[in-house]
Amino acid sequence: MKNGSTVIGLFQGMFEQNILTFNPGWDQNAQNVDEFTDIRKLQTKLEGEGVTFVTKIDDKSEDPASFTLLDPDGNPVLVDQHR
Repeated sequence: MKNGSTVIGLFQGMFEQNILTFNPGWDQNAQNVDEFTDIRKLQTKLEGEGVTFVTKIDDKSEDPASFTLLDPDGNPVLVDQHR
């Protein structure tokens, strides 16, 4: 669902519970943006702030990757970089 520049994805049966996703490198139309913070830098910054991860990526990788953490209510937050 889309309203202006806000997009909400509805995925029945794809995930076990509520999930919030972020896609670095994409705009609201899933088009590449020129400048963005790479997912490995985001993970390093969050680690430095004491965030605990459910899944992590190899910070030496260069391929598309994702990591997952939990929000304060226990809902997964997926950061998924496709490029």
